[in-house]
Amino acid sequence: IITMASNHWLLAWMGLELNTLSILPIIMKPNHPRATEATTKYFLIQATAAALILCATTMNAWKTGQWTITHTLTPTATTLLTIAVALKLGLAPTHLWYPEVMQGSTTTTALIISTWQKIAPLSLLMMTHNYLNTNLLLALGLVSATVGGWGGLNQTQARKIMAFSSIAHMGWLITALALNQTLTTLTMIIYITMTSTIFNFLATTMTKTISDTGMTWPISPPLTTTTMLALVSLAGLPPLTGFMPKWLILKELTTLPLISLLLLMTSLPSLFFYTRLAYFMTITTPPTTTNTEYKWRFNINIKPNTTLMTTATLLLLPLTPLLYNTT
Repeated sequence: IITMASNHWLLAWMGLELNTLSILPIIMKPNHPRATEATTKYFLIQATAAALILCATTMNAWKTGQWTITHTLTPTATTLLTIAVALKLGLAPTHLWYPEVMQGSTTTTALIISTWQKIAPLSLLMMTHNYLNTNLLLALGLVSATVGGWGGLNQTQARKIMAFSSIAHMGWLITALALNQTLTTLTMIIYITMTSTIFNFLATTMTKTISDTGMTWPISPPLTTTTMLALVSLAGLPPLTGFMPKWLILKELTTLPLISLLLLMTSLPSLFFYTRLAYFMTITTPPTTTNTEYKWRFNINIKPNTTLMTTATLLLLPLTPLLYNTT
């Protein structure tokens, strides 16, 4: 929050550090060796990125004589800043820590890491976007979309799949940042909405692996059906909400046909693993009858915001002109 409210690099750096230190106890709360390992990895990566940001801003202050965020003019400083924020966001090729940290966290903590924790670093990029290297941003976006798609193909753990999904979406987001700041805001809002919907399902049904999704139908058929549609939306297929950001980004990329084509090609592997999840969830449903007289199924508590989030994830495409012109 300090990062977004201030225009001074030292205050922004302090906000990033507070943000990092605040999430560490949340990640390590389960008291499990994997959680401790994830916390250590997260701390080391975020501290390295924060040190790089401090280095970049010091270089900028040395050259320009001021610490104002919106006056970061030095090419070396902006390049170093872009790399540091890419490390914080888990963009490829600095992404290897991200799936491991997500897998070592609880589902709710993984949701926080993949949504809320990305807002502060992204706001820094948005404040300095006039001075950033467009070619570097487009390259990071393309590599992230590719790695996010290919990396998720061989995964069986739901949180790791969501991690690679997040990397791919961040690739599209950084591409949007290189083109249009308004579109970046809209893409981020839609990404957070769709990701929250999927994580809400994973937390409610206690799903950990792909094979677990096949057992969710007896627990709650309506929730399973809407989640299958939400996965298709996350893949970016029309007529669902997830198609909107990809549609608008490709519209902005019409002057760069090669980048457009490559981005479209990288979305195919992502589409495959989302479709595979949807397939396991609904088409391979196990028999819902049981011969035992005991009630062995869990009673789930569907969260009150589920309906609102699912509706936003599925049905916002007709509102594209309104959202695009007001964000």
